[in-house]
Amino acid sequence: GPFLFIANEWKPGEKVVFTKNTKYKPRAEPPSGLAGGKVVKVDRVEWIAMPDVQTQVAALGNAEIDMIESPGHDLLPLLAKDKGIKIVDANPLGNQYVIRFNQIQKPFDNAKIRHAVMVAFGQEDFLKATIGDSKYYKLCKPVFICGTPLASEEGMKDVLNQNSAKAKELVKEAGYDGTPVVLLQSTDLQVLTNLAPVAKSQLEAAGFKVDMQSSDWQSVVGRRVKKDPVDKGGWNLMLTSWTAADILNPVMAGFFNAACDKAMFGWPCDETIEKMRDQFAKETDPAKQKQIAIDLQKYWVDHPTHVNLGQWYAPQAMRSNIDGTMISPAPVFWNISKK
Repeated sequence: GPFLFIANEWKPGEKVVFTKNTKYKPRAEPPSGLAGGKVVKVDRVEWIAMPDVQTQVAALGNAEIDMIESPGHDLLPLLAKDKGIKIVDANPLGNQYVIRFNQIQKPFDNAKIRHAVMVAFGQEDFLKATIGDSKYYKLCKPVFICGTPLASEEGMKDVLNQNSAKAKELVKEAGYDGTPVVLLQSTDLQVLTNLAPVAKSQLEAAGFKVDMQSSDWQSVVGRRVKKDPVDKGGWNLMLTSWTAADILNPVMAGFFNAACDKAMFGWPCDETIEKMRDQFAKETDPAKQKQIAIDLQKYWVDHPTHVNLGQWYAPQAMRSNIDGTMISPAPVFWNISKK
């Protein structure tokens, strides 16, 4: 590839170094996101771990670093006032917050109870608590990203309205027995930390008892793959975020995989969803693909594998002398130059 990983300079949790691969020959066409000619214009790229956000801002302001990949949204107005810094939205499709059900554990093995959660939730509280500034978030009921070809409101009218009264009726009708549900909270990632308290509040308003268990993100990642019973280290609910470019259709969207043990953590097992995903993959007519996606969304509302909690955007902050940033779902460093 266009860069070489310098293993002897790697310091886990501190620094990763890449240098220009002088033997790499880029394609002839212009660069385009993750495609096209990957022309490297700098000799060296260092990724530096800097957990403290104030330290990040000070380092960028003093030109000790050239870029912050994901500055805190509350700091963007401060950064924008510095003439030596520019704010760049390199991922205009953004991201989508989601809550994932563990469907091999009660009560979320029951589709009616999962549907009740969709009725209970409203997106705006989640987005306000994590992002704050409405400039950087969007309410979006369609599960396939708003502003993209498969986005549709069909089937979504009666969900994601934060209707706790209706949700409480549905929870009771579905036979929820009052056993506390374990909700995992990540405490060390700013864009995730405040999601779980909002989920807890909205779930409790719908009649659930919630045991919110807090830990760092790596512990959440380690725990979410465990199939153990909830009282032996398992879980019921966890929150995360998808890059929008990864969830544009039913085949690529990982949380729609409902192939039982072959599915991602949460392990949904739904033959109807799998059949629709297969139909979508084999269909070549875009109009027919869209109808399959709509039909799937309408079915999924009643048999959810997860719940979408709104879209959000994470601009980068960089020194004004950095040029050539690519529009792409993840930061890339070809085509970038430093004046």
